[in-house]
Amino acid sequence: MAQLLIVDDEAHVVDRLAATVDWQAAGVEQVFKAYSGVEALELLRQFSIDIVVSDIRMPGMSGLELIAEIRGSWPKTKCILLSGYSDFNYAKEAIRHQAEAYLLKPVKEEELTAAVRSAIGKLEEEWEEVISQQRLSYVVKENLPLMRASLLLDLLQGRIPEEAALREKMGLLELSGGEWSRCSLMIVRLDELFLQYGPQNPEWKEYAIGNMAGELFGPRYAIWPAKDAYGYYVYAMAPRRDSPHGHDAAWFERTAADLQTAVSSYLKAKISVMVCKEGRFPEEIPGLYGRLVDSFRGRIGDERELFMRLEDTGLDAGIKPLESLYEPPALIRLFDAGKWSEMENKLQRVYAELESDGAGSQELLLEVYFTLAGAYAYIAHKNGRQLSDLLGGDYAAMTEAPPFRSVNQLKEWSLRTLRRIREDMQKETKDSRADLIRSIQRYVEEQITGSLSLQAVADRVHLHPVYLSKLYKLETGENLSDYMQAARMAKAEELLKGSSAKIYEIAASLGYQRPHSFNFAFKKQFGMTPQEYRDLYADVQPGTPTK
Repeated sequence: MAQLLIVDDEAHVVDRLAATVDWQAAGVEQVFKAYSGVEALELLRQFSIDIVVSDIRMPGMSGLELIAEIRGSWPKTKCILLSGYSDFNYAKEAIRHQAEAYLLKPVKEEELTAAVRSAIGKLEEEWEEVISQQRLSYVVKENLPLMRASLLLDLLQGRIPEEAALREKMGLLELSGGEWSRCSLMIVRLDELFLQYGPQNPEWKEYAIGNMAGELFGPRYAIWPAKDAYGYYVYAMAPRRDSPHGHDAAWFERTAADLQTAVSSYLKAKISVMVCKEGRFPEEIPGLYGRLVDSFRGRIGDERELFMRLEDTGLDAGIKPLESLYEPPALIRLFDAGKWSEMENKLQRVYAELESDGAGSQELLLEVYFTLAGAYAYIAHKNGRQLSDLLGGDYAAMTEAPPFRSVNQLKEWSLRTLRRIREDMQKETKDSRADLIRSIQRYVEEQITGSLSLQAVADRVHLHPVYLSKLYKLETGENLSDYMQAARMAKAEELLKGSSAKIYEIAASLGYQRPHSFNFAFKKQFGMTPQEYRDLYADVQPGTPTK
């Protein structure tokens, strides 16, 4: 649905068009009003307006000058010009400024709505062109290395999409040259000594290392590189479809060592390299990557120019960390984002991993429990609540030692408490929004005979007008502007029945600059003019039922 702005120095024209035209049927969600070019520009700076309907002759800034400003600052906004003059020069100028239509006053509703629908159609066509396959393909090619690296980093961190979606992305990123059912990983660390060779910017040497890797591995392997958060260069490699050779672990390892030697000999730089065995793609890749990174920390450390295989590290012995508990996004981040379903799915994965690894030792149970307890306390305290108040009876389990003796006990407690926290926070959000809506409505009622506008309401509740409008409609199902209009009409009823004020005085008190506009709006609401309404109720005696 589009946002539309009507601009005319004749206030009754603006008010009449805003109040009487069925804009909803024309595809317009919100109608803004301005009584000068300057006021229109101010609204354009505040709101995302799609279509401007403007008079061509106005004091100060003309309609032609206004659309020239719009063309320069908001080129996507469509402009329709209205004029009481059929002068060819005006029409020529309108065409020069790329106006969508040039309509003569008094404009008929069907002509105006047809022009607006046409403008909306052009907007949709333009945005469809922006997101068209051709344009997307061009953008993808321009950003191919960055987008490839981003997808690989997601996979390394365990953010693995559905199989069909992953293959589609890989095809779009031109990663279909390898047999990506299995792959090997190689991690390269640029050692600090690397920065001591030569006065030049070291980035060219980093680029050169990537080219060297391509030269050495390229004939046999499809290479997919990325730079991770630790500054390591990660290379995922799969045998090329067009190569007669499959994966050869010995050749792969020797070639990685050749890369280290070539970098030292020809770039005068030092790198450390670690490779791992082949794994299933993509499901085993996060685990292999995590172990490679751990090995760099635990086995290579600060040593320079080392080469190792993952199997050399002996990390397979002993207790394994719960990968699903720490893979991103973290529990605290999910709490912050209010992603409750994702959080529950994450916990289900954690418990599935616990149950698959020997039914969960007491130490692993404590690991999960402490992580959960910290996340629960974080979100409770962030919202100004005591965790004991938030969890109620379930808080007692946290004070016992040990709190849980089985995976099932911990699972039932954590999912139950998660749902309790979710319900409490959603109720708080709903109550907060309900309070805000009541505050807005109360302010509208108080200011109905004062200076009332969408901007004034937004300023009152300290929200941006666009967000305010969306939030109000989300909570109530109606536009805030419609509520304000209904409040004006209700007040008009009250004043017509219970006061002796003249109709033009009532119109002015309700914000109508012209009685004519008030008459139009009132008749649209009640099916009769304000005078007819007043006459009708003047004939009703006290205590007599109205017809």
